[in-house]
Parts: sequence; structure tokens; C-alpha cells
Amino acid sequence: MTTTRLASAVLIAVAGCGGDSGPCDPVAQSGCDNGKACEQVAGSDTPACFAPVELHGRVMNLANNAGVAGARVVALDVNGAAASGVAISAADGRYALQVPAQRGAGGAPSAFPVTLRADAVGFQSFPGTIRQPLPIDVATATPLNGSYVVQSALTDIGLIAQAAAAGAIHGHVAVADDHPGVLVVAEASGKGFAVIAARDGDYAIFNLAAGHYTVTAYARGHVYTPGETDVTGDVKLDLALASSAPGSLSGQIEIVNGGTGSTTSVVAFVESTFDPVTGRGAPPPGLRAPSSGPPSVSGAFTIDGVPPGKYVVVAAFENDDLVRDPDHCIAGTADVHVQVAAGQAAPIATSFKVTGALAVMSPGATQAEAVTAAPALRWADDSSEDHYVVEVFDSFGQRVWNTTISGVSGGTPTVTYGGPMAPGMYYQFRVTSTKTQGGTGTTCELSRSEDLRGVFYVP
Repeated sequence: MTTTRLASAVLIAVAGCGGDSGPCDPVAQSGCDNGKACEQVAGSDTPACFAPVELHGRVMNLANNAGVAGARVVALDVNGAAASGVAISAADGRYALQVPAQRGAGGAPSAFPVTLRADAVGFQSFPGTIRQPLPIDVATATPLNGSYVVQSALTDIGLIAQAAAAGAIHGHVAVADDHPGVLVVAEASGKGFAVIAARDGDYAIFNLAAGHYTVTAYARGHVYTPGETDVTGDVKLDLALASSAPGSLSGQIEIVNGGTGSTTSVVAFVESTFDPVTGRGAPPPGLRAPSSGPPSVSGAFTIDGVPPGKYVVVAAFENDDLVRDPDHCIAGTADVHVQVAAGQAAPIATSFKVTGALAVMSPGATQAEAVTAAPALRWADDSSEDHYVVEVFDSFGQRVWNTTISGVSGGTPTVTYGGPMAPGMYYQFRVTSTKTQGGTGTTCELSRSEDLRGVFYVP
């Protein structure tokens, strides 16, 4: 160990002992000396003061690796709720974000996975419809200059440039004591723009065109009073909790020909953020059945604590070897739109039909894959298809290429991608197997590849 590292380790150990007089408050982050964080301690009901845990990284333009200044970086927990405040990237794109972590008696952080979200003027937010974040375990933090620091490729964030709009809405959302996580949506003409508020309720929504917006906060178990504002530049709008009670959603899924998939999950997207082309949108944190853990729904489901509003409810969204049955020739396969009223139950009349997914082989079988030339798209053969419809979407959710190939009997379906290859852009291919009904000539869909697989990008 070098002298610098030894000095840092000694400083961490001393800070880990607490040492400050009086109790500290991990929610308000009060009661500790400057430079320390109040954290929960494993096996104890009494929090203590320790050296902070920080994520260090850089926000950059994927097209040219230039630093992005002024980006807002927030850490999210496994339910998509903010687990931190906001870090603002410097002129070179670098940031340092303090995150909470339960500690051992000596101060070392316990395992706690987080992902990162970044928003910046003139850039697409990360994560997006296609690009998904990878988890970062704060337990991997090492002592550095009086802090525990995680810095790796996982803490660098690449953003994709988009046409900038002059408007932005920022403000503060009242955060309930149970900190469920808050999604804030600014809506104009039926189109919603969403962001996750920081742990203290601070939020900002960038890249808004001029117009009149209704701004609503969504938090599981709570209801907020919407606000309205006209955007011509940068405007401020705070959102308060309301006294109304949330409602609930309930329904039924039916798994048919599930293959290796036997259980799934159900999520609710805010309707104004939903893109029917990619089948994705912005869900309020934790608005999912089951509320946490791996997918476990195989029949009836209920989502409690649903704020009033309009939603699109989707089953089998995660990587669970299952997909919503895409067959438009049968009932129970259309997108389900539902409105939840304050304090009311909203039962979904039709069941969700779910079927086994077409397994993606390459690229992107398990995670986003870098490619330097047009990739060969490969997937597992279906059993009774006539054709495969292949579509490729970019990070903006736009379909940039599509083709149809004949079915394959006993082999591996393969087609070479023939669309754009923009540096820094992420793409996802989606495959749908189809069969023509004898006598009617109607083409029906049999199955589809997983929602979150098949992603590749151009470095």
C-alpha cells in the first residue's frame, strides 16, 4: 500500500467510528461534522457518522467523447426511486455523486446496487427506451482522499445529442417520509416528458418546446396536486402532496406456451409517456407487481398505492423469457389503457396473454454489445412460423430499418443488418415470428424477442 493510500485508509477508519457528539439523522443528513455522512449501521438501530460514499465519473457526448457540462446525475435504487441528491457535471463532464449506504462497524459500505440517470440540455436522457443502465454495487468502493469512491466504466455516462429546445421546468416536489421515489411528468398535447426527482425532491425537465404544460408528480402510495405553467424559457414550479388517497390496479395474466418462462411481472407506464412503437414508457418507481424482487406473477396480480391518472399496463416487460403475446388475431393482446381515480380500485376486465419469447443469440444476447460493422442478427428458431419480421430501432425509439425473411426449419434464423450505423448510437433489433392462416390468408403473430435484449451500439 502506498503512503497516500495508507493515509486515506487511516482517515476512513477514524471517520468510521462516528466520533461526533449526539445522534445524527440519515434522512436530513444532520448531526455530523463537515465531510461526513450519517448512515445506518448493520445490526444496529443507531446511525453513525462516516466518511461519505461517492460515485466519480464523467458525462460525455457519445458522438465525440467531449464532456457534457451541466448534466444532472442521480443514483436510483432497484425500484427506480432516487437514492441520492443531484450532482451537476463540470465543464469537462466530471461529477462526484454522494450516495447513501449501510455501513459495517468499521465504516465500509455494505452491498447496495444503484443505477445512474443523467439529464442534460440538448441531449437524450439516460436511460432511455432502448438503453438500459447496468447496476453499480457501492460495496466495491475503495478509500480515496477521505471518502469511499467507486469509479469505473460503469460510472461514466454517454449521452446522445438531440435537437435542443429552449424551455425547461424545474422545482421541488414535496417528498413523503417513507421516500417512495417520485416521477415528475410535464405533459402538453398528450405528450409527456418525465424525470425522476432527487431524494430531496429537486427536479428539472429539460428540452421542452414552448407551450402550456400540466406537471404531475407520481409516487406509489401518495397523491400530488398537479400544477400548470407556460414554458417560454426556464420556469420554476413546485409540487405539493394532496390529501386524496391513491387507488389500485388488478388483473389476470394467462401464460400460453411459455417455454422456459413460468412467471413474469406487470408494470404501469404513465400513458402520456408511452410509445406504442417500442412498447415502453416511464413507470412511477415501484409501480409494479410484484413490488420488488424477481418476476413472480403467474395468474392474478394487484398493484396497490397507484396515484390517480391514466396508465398503460404491460405484462412480461422484463427479461424473463416471456413476452406479451403479439398475435392481433386473438383477444387479450392489445395495449391496455386504464384510468385510476383517487381512492378507487381499477380492475382490468381482459386477461393479458403471455407467451414464450424468441431467444436472442447475437448481438446483445445478455447486454448491449459493441459492433464496428453491420452485425449479423441471429435468434432461435420458432417451431411453426412462415416468416420473420425483423425491425431495428434507434435510441430515440425510431424504427430505422426493417425486413421480412422466410421461416427456417431446424436452423438458426440470420439476417445482416442493413440500416444506419451512426457513431455513438444504440440500436435494438426485434423479431416477430408470423404464420398465415390457411383459407383466410390472414397473417398472425406467434411470438417476439425479449423487450430488453438485442441491443448493440457503434463505438
